[in-house]
Amino acid sequence: MDAVVMAGGMGKRLGKNEKPLTPLYGKPLIQYVLEALLGSRNIERIFVATSPRVKLTDEWLDDFKKDLDKVEIIHTQGAGFVHDMIATVEEAGIQGHVLIMMADLPLVTSGLIDRIIEKYYEVKTPALSVHMKLDVFTSLGLRPDTVFHKNSDFIVPCGINILDAGSIHNEQEDYNLILEDEELAINVNSPGDLDVCEKVIKKKR
Repeated sequence: MDAVVMAGGMGKRLGKNEKPLTPLYGKPLIQYVLEALLGSRNIERIFVATSPRVKLTDEWLDDFKKDLDKVEIIHTQGAGFVHDMIATVEEAGIQGHVLIMMADLPLVTSGLIDRIIEKYYEVKTPALSVHMKLDVFTSLGLRPDTVFHKNSDFIVPCGINILDAGSIHNEQEDYNLILEDEELAINVNSPGDLDVCEKVIKKKR
């Protein structure tokens, strides 16, 4: 399966110029995501979607991928998440299934990515979206932007989806995979999110 990392956003809420390059323990956020994908046994190629707003990220990626055949950059128009995602899938020539992931999920591991992909093959729906129970967010002191009600519970989308690339323009039947791994809860959008992320990493170390 190929992966697309969406990395074209600014870090205005973080107080940074480019969100993907926001430093976390000496590494930019996007490096954590790329290393997790590179370590996955189920990911073949990795396409990073950038935009005209992240010129420094483009430069960093050019250097990072020098010796990595699996990583490629796709320059999008920066016309919005869905538009840029579709454009990336089409320009990359991706066939079959594609994992879409945000560049601001630094705690996601290779093992977690593999679990998500293996569950996708098991459920056999065209699409899969990863969610977490709201309780995990609140236990970490996080306040997510989007919350859904499902099966008498509250869930939060985590920024990881798997889609059928051949039907990328169409709405696809979607399986909601609900997990409780706190690594998925920390989507870094604000200084508070970054503080929580640093605390979780420090605790694990």
